[in-house]
Amino acid sequence: MNKMLSFASSTTVALPPLGGDDEALLERMRLDDVDAYRTLVERHIDHGYAIAMRILKNPADAEDVTQDAFVKAWMNRRRWDAGRAKFSTWLYRVIVNRCIDKQRLVKTEWLDDVEEPAAEITDAVTVIHRQRVYGRLEDALQRLPTQQRAALVLSYYEDMSNLEVADVMGTTVGAVESLLKRGRKRLRELLRREESEIRVGFAD
Repeated sequence: MNKMLSFASSTTVALPPLGGDDEALLERMRLDDVDAYRTLVERHIDHGYAIAMRILKNPADAEDVTQDAFVKAWMNRRRWDAGRAKFSTWLYRVIVNRCIDKQRLVKTEWLDDVEEPAAEITDAVTVIHRQRVYGRLEDALQRLPTQQRAALVLSYYEDMSNLEVADVMGTTVGAVESLLKRGRKRLRELLRREESEIRVGFAD
């Protein structure tokens, strides 16, 4: 995804490696500092892509969505208001919205009754079996409505609080709680036929 770093060009002299927080980088971007932009991309691209990939489950689409979000960040660099919102929150909001739009054209915490996996080394058969179980969970997640899936990804995979998820999705905490509740319920329905096998896969 290095092409994301090359769409903008600069005639300024290259600066030393940049540090500092996102706000400092955004301030430099307001002055057309491409090196600040590169640093911001490198800092957030992996995490942004991971979110898109969890929602879309398609590498090409996830890359397109992530690239679009960073292009938007550059194109709107002079309109960024310091203190308005964390850059990461803004970025993830753009990515989630683009994912939802594209859908329109595990941390497995929802399985509250599943036992914890054994800590000791397991044999190859058990490892393969668990991989198949996780695959079923991922497949079930992809069958949820996009907004429910996005809320679950942010909450469980990204370990965000309901307030953080609400900020990213541009909605209320109550709406997020409703999405999570309906999403977990639907997942349990989809996985009901697999419960016995899932238990075996996670058994000691």
